[in-house]
Amino acid sequence: MKVKTILVSQPEPKVENSPYSRLIEKEKVKVDFVPFIHVEGVEAKNVRQQKIDLNNFTAIILTSRNSVDHFFRIAEEMRFKVPDSMKYFCQSEAVAYYLQKYVVYRKRKIYVGKRTFNELIPLIKKYKDEKFLLPSSDSLKPAVPEQLDEIGVNWVRGIFYKTVISDLSNLRDVYYDILVFFSPSGIESLMKNFPDFEQNNTRIAVFGNSTVNAATHAGLRIDIQAPTPETPSMTMALQKYITSVNHK
Repeated sequence: MKVKTILVSQPEPKVENSPYSRLIEKEKVKVDFVPFIHVEGVEAKNVRQQKIDLNNFTAIILTSRNSVDHFFRIAEEMRFKVPDSMKYFCQSEAVAYYLQKYVVYRKRKIYVGKRTFNELIPLIKKYKDEKFLLPSSDSLKPAVPEQLDEIGVNWVRGIFYKTVISDLSNLRDVYYDILVFFSPSGIESLMKNFPDFEQNNTRIAVFGNSTVNAATHAGLRIDIQAPTPETPSMTMALQKYITSVNHK
């Protein structure tokens, strides 16, 4: 079965020349982007109910752009002026770069990991005397608190935002050759929105082990998987699959 249409369960990339635009151009496929989940901020009063006082922290652990946005939103709602002495521990270059939206980069103490949370841990460990705040969503990978407890730092988690399933009722009668998922929440959204979903000839593409597990658990057949040594990105995995079925 040839591939003509793809639905990616994420917002459209903001960059002009994204790998998806190259895929569209090369393979003449139609790619739509529809976020299956979205993020909603938790109100400041809910954060207060978690007994979080921003004055008590000397360092912030930022794992995503959402955590950056919602930390500064809550700080503003609480009328908390973030001190210049605050240390920022960013999981990746992308998160650190995004931080510039809120702080003057060269004047701040910013520590950057490579990509995974695991790679940020040695940096956090070096500053054991700091009081760390981890602004997170309501769903947090269990490995994150485990690793922080393991190195024995003084840290507190604050739920500053939550992941919410989007309403996809407008997709009910739309058919795509491939559905692309990046998180277990995306799979959950598909099943909640379409409890009678039958896969039939629809190919399912998944990124990451937790998404693989969620798809398998939901009884879906996985046709495309990333990352692998051969296809480290989703677009590369899609390209390889499309080449195999469209150019027979």
